[in-house]
Amino acid sequence: MSNNFIEDLLEALSFSPNNIPLRMRIAKSYFDMSDYSNSEKHYLEIISLQADNQEAKYGLANCYYKLHKIAPAEIILEELLKEDSRNLNYLELLCYCQLNDNIEEAMDTYQSILNLDPSYSNEDFDDKLRLASGPGSEKNLIDEDGIKFLKKPSINFTNVGGMDEVKNQISLKIIKPLEHKELYEAYGKKIGGGILLYGPPGCGKTHLARATAGEINANFISIGINDILDMWIGSSEQNLHEIFEVARNNTPCVIFIDEIDALGANRNDMNKSAGRNVINQFLAELDGIDSDNDGILILGATNTPWHLDPAFRRPGRFDRIVFVSPPDLKAKEAIYRIMLEGKPIENIDYNALAKNSKEFSGADIQAAVDIAIEHKLMQSFSDGVPKPLSTKDVLKAIKNVKPSTKEWFVTSKNYALYANDSGLYDEILSYLKIKK
Repeated sequence: MSNNFIEDLLEALSFSPNNIPLRMRIAKSYFDMSDYSNSEKHYLEIISLQADNQEAKYGLANCYYKLHKIAPAEIILEELLKEDSRNLNYLELLCYCQLNDNIEEAMDTYQSILNLDPSYSNEDFDDKLRLASGPGSEKNLIDEDGIKFLKKPSINFTNVGGMDEVKNQISLKIIKPLEHKELYEAYGKKIGGGILLYGPPGCGKTHLARATAGEINANFISIGINDILDMWIGSSEQNLHEIFEVARNNTPCVIFIDEIDALGANRNDMNKSAGRNVINQFLAELDGIDSDNDGILILGATNTPWHLDPAFRRPGRFDRIVFVSPPDLKAKEAIYRIMLEGKPIENIDYNALAKNSKEFSGADIQAAVDIAIEHKLMQSFSDGVPKPLSTKDVLKAIKNVKPSTKEWFVTSKNYALYANDSGLYDEILSYLKIKK
């Protein structure tokens, strides 16, 4: 496309500066010429004239991606997906953005694309996310190399704000045995076992599990209930067995099972034998009856430990139950520092942010930061220059977030007071400063 053509369009625009179709044509032309800065400028102008122009927002997100402004691109795409969650173009660009900084989210987005269009194929995603493309591929738990779920996290305990007591317990159960194998072998004690993390939603159980795997440089298999359960009798049990076999062939390996209460619900509450069979298979895999589980470390996370079958808490299974509480003041400061790192900021008083985030979970803090960023983005659209976040900006955003932990503590307190014969939930009472 010639410069003369662009110049002609710009001349026409000078006589009609509010002509959105014309300005859109100019923005697209600049983009096709790889002049992403000028393209960005015109898309921003369109949005200032017509705030709900989805095409311009998508074009702007593309410009941001090309200019390596990944965070603003992701925020725009997430806003677009709220309006049209099935748009493959939006999902594809979001997945490309996430490949830069969050492989876990990229895998989830790619899975969403495949769910919408099983015939979708993308070599970039297949290569980096180790997913087999093609119809029905989302149903295959194991790819040709047998390691679809296998990945080494890039984070460790330094990326987890606070939680010192929880980290110490995990270190004692998981990290120390791997660092001192010879001592454990001398006493004939196997390396492995399980830890159950429980607490309010959004307090970092999943993040902590990934950091644990990164701390010991182990392989990491993260699975959810949908990765295991299948409508066909016997298939769920086979899925479980395959996952554990992958772990056994790639030790040391951390298996993280989110929402484990859905998989390990109390068998006494079940009417169907199929559900009980899955739990029995799970218990057999945990025990390593037919295989060696040495070097396999299992982390389970749940918001409702009281629904878990008691058999899971026997020695050698999930024999250590760890309460992951909402972050304390020190932890909140650390979380704010981590979440604001690398972003344009000025004179942030992290202690003030932490003190004003009463009863906040880590997820609530993330929500407050996101709201503050979105507000600054709207201010920055006019000239394309990022505006720094201040303490005042984040404090204003905090007021718009309601703590998500309150409801959980109402329920958990009842279990801790009236269904706690073994003292399993004493940590909840200690946190609430309640004497039984």
